[in-house]
Amino acid sequence: MDSIGTTLDNLQDAGVAEVMVEQEVVGSLIKQDNSKENLLQNIDINVYEYISQHIIPEREGVMVLDANSSTDFDQYDFSKITGLINLRQINNSRFINRFLIKVNRSLPDAGIFIGCVETVRYKKRKHFEKGKNFLKLLTWLFIFIIHRVSPKTKYLQKIYFGLTKGRYRWVTMAEALGRIVSCGFEIIEYKEVNGKLYFVVMKTAEPDFSKKPSFGPLFPMNRVGKGGEMIKVYKFRTMHPYAEYLQGFVVKLNGYNEVGKPANDFRLAGWGQIFRKYWLDELPQLYNLLKGDLGVVGVRPLSKTRFNELPKEVQEMRVKFKPGCIPPYVALNMPDSDGNIEAERIYMEERLKNGFRTDIKYFFLAVYNILTGKITSS
Repeated sequence: MDSIGTTLDNLQDAGVAEVMVEQEVVGSLIKQDNSKENLLQNIDINVYEYISQHIIPEREGVMVLDANSSTDFDQYDFSKITGLINLRQINNSRFINRFLIKVNRSLPDAGIFIGCVETVRYKKRKHFEKGKNFLKLLTWLFIFIIHRVSPKTKYLQKIYFGLTKGRYRWVTMAEALGRIVSCGFEIIEYKEVNGKLYFVVMKTAEPDFSKKPSFGPLFPMNRVGKGGEMIKVYKFRTMHPYAEYLQGFVVKLNGYNEVGKPANDFRLAGWGQIFRKYWLDELPQLYNLLKGDLGVVGVRPLSKTRFNELPKEVQEMRVKFKPGCIPPYVALNMPDSDGNIEAERIYMEERLKNGFRTDIKYFFLAVYNILTGKITSS
């Protein structure tokens, strides 16, 4: 403040108009300084302690904002900023991706971004904190359709955002983190603090939407087909939107479960568990069967990430066969991860010797195991 006062004293001999201009500039600088100071003074102690574990908010080069629009960034100079803390939850932004892209472009490589989101899980927990009854379940279904389904439904989007301006949108943890990764960030850590999910991420790339995240019930998956060619395998959606951007992160976090799927996968939606239990999510693969991408029985259609993790000799052998709707582990009842690979070895060796008769044998074995409940969908 002393330097500001000195500057004003030096302007006494200047014209009135020039003084007024300088006062406006100084006032703007004071406002910006106080903005960061005031935000930090009003921040909850638990939130402050969590943020301080990763970045010191008061440090020069760290900007603290309470923004929910990409246009909010236009008034600031990011040339010397290496860290950004935004205290406003991102699901209050009308255009979440646009906002995250702006954050990405405002930070240098390896720049740190800390933000938060109020997730659907917390809203549900809060709604039912005093117990469940029919009225609460009905109310929950109603508001879920409004705030979760409407924003993702083609003909209801304009109405929803016209009324809410996007301030009340519901976002799952998986969708929020997936959007963040798609916009060029790597997840360092996340934690729920005072009912909000706070995340710490680092800029590592440019935004990339090549995976074409979808919101509809039918979900196309890029899988390795016969000859190593990539094919699209269709299933009913069982995961939250943007889940495809998180596969590597979930595997790194939890590894694989006994059937070779990512363990403790928070990307899986509640209804997805039911669909998988009764194999309903696999029905759209009938289209792939008719198209000729898949056979009735065959090796599992794997993602490129999972395929590259297999032993080299298994990779070379797998691409000789067309993937199937019914994988060998179902027929041989070997659902654990190691058994899964071994089941495919057995199947491929037998298929080379006995040809199509192997598929007939494995088909009936699989049907028997499914109907008798010896094995369930992963």
